[in-house]
Amino acid sequence: MRPALRAAAPLALALFFVGSANAASETRIPARALEQAAQLRERALADDTGWKVTESLTTEVGPRLAGSEADARAVEWAKAKFRELGFDKVWTEPVTFPKWERRSESAAVLGPHAQPLAITALGGSPGGTVEGEVVHFADLAALEAAAEGSLVGRIAFVDYQMPASRDGSGYGKGSAVRSRGPSAAIRKGASGFLMRSAGTDNHRVPHTGITRYDAGLTPVPSAALSIPDADQLARLAARGPVKVRLAIDAGWDGEYTSQNVIGEMTGRGKPKEVVLIGGHLDSWDLGTGAIDDAAGIGITMAAAKLIAQMPRRPARSIRVVAFANEEQGLHGGKAYAAAHAADAARHQLAAESDFGAGRIYAFNTGAPEHARAATQQIAEALAPLGIEYAPGKGGAGPDIGPLSAKGTTWAWLAQDGSDYFDLHHTADDTLDKIDPAALAQNVAAYAVFAYLAAEAEGDFGSTVKAETKAP
Repeated sequence: MRPALRAAAPLALALFFVGSANAASETRIPARALEQAAQLRERALADDTGWKVTESLTTEVGPRLAGSEADARAVEWAKAKFRELGFDKVWTEPVTFPKWERRSESAAVLGPHAQPLAITALGGSPGGTVEGEVVHFADLAALEAAAEGSLVGRIAFVDYQMPASRDGSGYGKGSAVRSRGPSAAIRKGASGFLMRSAGTDNHRVPHTGITRYDAGLTPVPSAALSIPDADQLARLAARGPVKVRLAIDAGWDGEYTSQNVIGEMTGRGKPKEVVLIGGHLDSWDLGTGAIDDAAGIGITMAAAKLIAQMPRRPARSIRVVAFANEEQGLHGGKAYAAAHAADAARHQLAAESDFGAGRIYAFNTGAPEHARAATQQIAEALAPLGIEYAPGKGGAGPDIGPLSAKGTTWAWLAQDGSDYFDLHHTADDTLDKIDPAALAQNVAAYAVFAYLAAEAEGDFGSTVKAETKAP
């Protein structure tokens, strides 16, 4: 603990839990609801609403960079789509954040091996043109271990190769290069930063994503190379000194207020209690944001619509949130959690679809012991979709995380992300990469899960974490 934090510890916020009144009772799902869920599951598999919604967003709005003109159009699209699908309530809640703009970017090897490089500026990068010798590092740790001042007048190049995996576990180290690499390079004196894209493809399409610069540092132009171009630059660097020109026209431009767009299907008996599902409405600007995250919007909007069409509405309301600006710092999720902190216990369960459109293969919740039987009942209803119960695994999705920290119990529907990072944050993130049948399986899973959670007799352990100063 740093001294300043240690000194502030007596004033730190202490958390205590305000549990629901029926937390001691075992939560169960009635047999009638399980029977209805089986019918809902089959109907969802044959329904194409999820595909139609995803196609509409990617076609009619396209790329939706937070703070752009397309961001505003996406908000209007979402409000109209909720109404078109028959949601009982539709509203927006403001989300304010710094606005970053990309205008142009290029890079090239100079000298006897002159050639262009395929790059994309990292979100948050400043503009500027720098030229310098490239210094190759195998990973972030190697860069951080470089001698102080060793990169003055040079460009740092971190060449970490991210492995592919179904659960996306390799992304942690890949994204760490993007988020921490530029600051580490600046501390060593670098005038620019390049990285192998945090991705698993072999196409000449670089992967963007947000980066951060530590306080007190002067930001430098920072970009990601496509994976083939990273390989090319590494080969050139192995042959001897190689010089690169990096030119970026981008930067922050004030603040922007977007909106979380929310639609709700009202429950029949406990309308103030909700099961929350959703995805994020924004995307990066290179592709049309199909897998990241128009698919999540399509899946959750369609699931709620199918639930509302059942002969008997579930007891609790189904709320769908199209979160604003997830990509640049979970701004929508944080704003929603702040606005609804006092209602955390009324959110029965919350789940987010934000890992593409691959088939869901596992399910779990963060519910306490008294609700584990109900969690297993939901898992059994999902099993015909090829989904396994995975106790002890999973966690809150990115935009659900802040609400979960306030006390709401998370649910996890794990999507197969084996090829997700082939497309993530690239120009290849387009509608043609989505399998309609896999998307329908996602819709069926979310519909069954949300319906049964909304019909459960008892709670799933959501609480209000109230904050108070320690005495």
